[in-house]
Amino acid sequence: MREDWDRRAREDAHYYVAFGRRRQQETEFEATAADVVRSLDRELLRFGPPGATAKLRALEIGCGPGRLLGPMSRRFAEVHGVDVSEEMIRLARERLRAAPNVFVQTNNGADLAPYAADSFDFVYSYAVFQHIPSREVVFNYLSEARRVLRPGGILRCQINGLPSGGAGYDTWNGVRIDAQEILEFARREDMQLLALEGRRTQYMWVTLAKRPRGWHSCLVRELPLPRLSIRRTTNTYSSEPLAPARGRFASVALWLENVPDTLDLLHLEAKTGDLGATPFYLGPATSGDGLWQLNLSLPEGLPTGIVPLNLLWLGRKAAPEAVLRIVPPGPVVPRIISVSDAVDLLSGLRIRSGVAKVVVEEVEKIECLGAAVDGREIEGIETFCVDPVPMRWEINLPLGRLASGRHRLELRLERRKFPPIEIEIEPGP
Repeated sequence: MREDWDRRAREDAHYYVAFGRRRQQETEFEATAADVVRSLDRELLRFGPPGATAKLRALEIGCGPGRLLGPMSRRFAEVHGVDVSEEMIRLARERLRAAPNVFVQTNNGADLAPYAADSFDFVYSYAVFQHIPSREVVFNYLSEARRVLRPGGILRCQINGLPSGGAGYDTWNGVRIDAQEILEFARREDMQLLALEGRRTQYMWVTLAKRPRGWHSCLVRELPLPRLSIRRTTNTYSSEPLAPARGRFASVALWLENVPDTLDLLHLEAKTGDLGATPFYLGPATSGDGLWQLNLSLPEGLPTGIVPLNLLWLGRKAAPEAVLRIVPPGPVVPRIISVSDAVDLLSGLRIRSGVAKVVVEEVEKIECLGAAVDGREIEGIETFCVDPVPMRWEINLPLGRLASGRHRLELRLERRKFPPIEIEIEPGP
């Protein structure tokens, strides 16, 4: 790991950390952190209103050259970062030399031994575990995160949740971990599971809070049954009080009252009629009305109409029955989301590597996809499902030897022909 990531850092640290374009400018590189920081900010609301973390300490696992440490240093009293790569840590020190509350150091790539137990309030990691080839190392990091967290501290991390790719993991294409393994870890390590988003995708996000040893067994034996109240139900992605029976918007948000601080996704079940819905996010109480948001993915086979919803806590009914309004899904409309160079993802329609990457959505039969450039059929097409819910696919199109200049790219899906796309072939680096 150290040898490979030192080499990558020397070659082009910006590219290997924010995989999008070689030789990124500094401002462009820093801008790639914006979406991740927004995701972390949402979880920081679990500590209280904005600014509540100003006296707390945070730790980043796999900090690289400090892309996230900079913005996070403005949210915490101290931010620490570790990375297996000495070259990445050198770059992080140089980048953050004007930030007195940032502290970085190398580690052995497998644990957090330099840090004492119960010493951080927040531990986070992004685009790190997906590069580790060992399942044991990833779960050791998660256990180590629990160790260094203070009681009640929060771990927020991204893990590759794609279906197993078999053997052959390396320091770029790391191990894949199923959501069920995260559930088992949370139970085993007495962590309160607050979010498990993006199952079966490369960007599966997990939020866990540290609880005392024996916490889960205590819940089962001793705690009284909560009496939740469902104030209202909406679509997860809008304020509409309905959801389609399937597809990318087949998800509902329940707005809850009387939520105990022991509620978590591990022991919570949702029944929509005879079918189980999957809880995937339990948010903190909102500052306006004090309601808690619980997001559920709806099951396959759900009928349309008014459907009863019941919440169960440890197998027992925990709230009065609510109802969901389920409507027929809209038609599946295959569409092209983006076209770019397969290596330089920020290139727009300029292709330099000889391979174009096309991202499509709502494609049910990817095997029926065909492509041509200037009327010549493209062979050796590679397809990869990146998210099964919106049926999003990445497609690599080897273009072969094409003259520099503009060319016509055409894609089709059975009888459907997409509008032609004009790409520009540029000489490679």
